[in-house]
Amino acid sequence: MSKQAFDSEKYVAEQSASILERAARFGNKLYIEFGGKLVCDMHAARVLPGFDPNTKLHLLRALKDQAEIILCIHAGDIERRKIRADFGVTYDDDVLRLIDDLRERDLPVTGVVFTRFEDQPAVRPFQRRLERGGIRSYAHRSTPGYPTDVELIVSDEGCGANEWIETSRPIVVVTGPGPGSGKMATCLSQLYHEYRRGRSCGFAKFETFPIWNLPLKHPVNVAYEAATADLGDVNMLDSFHLDAYGASAVSYNRDMEVFPILRRILERIAGRASAYRSPTDMGVNRAGFAIADDAAVREASMQETIRRHLRARCEFTLGLTEKETVQRTELLMNELGVDDSYRRVVPAARQAAQQAREKGKGHESIFCGAAMELPEGQIATGCNSPLMHAASSLVLNAAKQLAGIPDSLHILAPNVLESVATLKSGIFNGGTPSLDLEETLIALSVSATLNPAAQMAMDALKSLRDCETHLTHLPTPGDEAGLRRLGVNVTSDPEFAGKNLFVD
Repeated sequence: MSKQAFDSEKYVAEQSASILERAARFGNKLYIEFGGKLVCDMHAARVLPGFDPNTKLHLLRALKDQAEIILCIHAGDIERRKIRADFGVTYDDDVLRLIDDLRERDLPVTGVVFTRFEDQPAVRPFQRRLERGGIRSYAHRSTPGYPTDVELIVSDEGCGANEWIETSRPIVVVTGPGPGSGKMATCLSQLYHEYRRGRSCGFAKFETFPIWNLPLKHPVNVAYEAATADLGDVNMLDSFHLDAYGASAVSYNRDMEVFPILRRILERIAGRASAYRSPTDMGVNRAGFAIADDAAVREASMQETIRRHLRARCEFTLGLTEKETVQRTELLMNELGVDDSYRRVVPAARQAAQQAREKGKGHESIFCGAAMELPEGQIATGCNSPLMHAASSLVLNAAKQLAGIPDSLHILAPNVLESVATLKSGIFNGGTPSLDLEETLIALSVSATLNPAAQMAMDALKSLRDCETHLTHLPTPGDEAGLRRLGVNVTSDPEFAGKNLFVD
């Protein structure tokens, strides 16, 4: 398992204190843009071992009496049914999940803003669903010339054309399910309306990455570039900060490009010189001060960069990204001096597939391999068969290894396997009776009621969380869902498991 290299408690304490200090600097009213994932920030958890994926929620709990939340979602993302890759849910469903998570913690959601709204038909049903669930929604249209036409933006035809969202607490967190959700534009609209009403307030950014006080080419910052390669993000030294203070700090291209314009907008809204002299000034980020083991963070970040490269290759094969994204992630791996074989499970999975091919010579089957690094560093492998997918074989073998069950002992009841296979091929008219991982886990749970060894394997599944896993093929939906629910860090080669392009 990953070594604890990040002190989440220290981070929450320092970050919440910094946010309160920033709010006090602006007359106790601060609009703060929360970048990244508010809930289940798995990227941060992978590159900063010990980072609680829900750290931002814990931070909001610490600010519970002072904070309220505005959620933004780009109307076009609803129309396109954009998917959050780590959970396989659409952005609008992710907003609903986020609202539920916040409500469970008694954190107030003031409203949901549909940004760049252009009367997209898919938005209306979602808007009605929110409002019938007691959540107020707002539609903000695109501002012509945003973000460069300062004169138009800071006018009644620009920010003033957007409906004001009435808030009552000192800290207003503005966040969304992903990049490009319109968080900054919403903050600027709110600032414009507040100053029109004679109220002083301020703006700040909360983004975990890149970490400003780490070196530019530190692996954790390189991993951020790999994670945003499809957006074209590039880390760079904050030249504004260097000019103002003579000190180095790390920012990234989008913040650097927009800073001079954003500073002019803020000055125009407030009618005075900006308090910020650099993009780094604008941020509130204490993550670098909570790293307890730099070597472990470096190793975790190199692994994440490889994972991002492998994902980019798969997304390119599926038509979801461009070749430039793959090339960019490959260059970042080269900067770190690693390739995909540095990830131990990659060569192990490919070797498992090769061994299956040699064993099955003369057959026309496509042989798939899978490998997992278990908590103590040992490697479990699996391959496909007429009975089950490679991911299914892998998870059963891994669970047996952890539970000390002999490899020769079968833990799935034959009558259960036969019944599931009959259901798939005879009733659902499936193309093959081979069980995917979701189906295999159901078969294991049923077998556990009759077989103590199966129950031992079931109990061992909890230990697979965060284990590194690789498949030599693109996972089927059932395999992908099962691996996601087990909480493993999975990658795959960009190969289809069969000859068909469509896999159900």
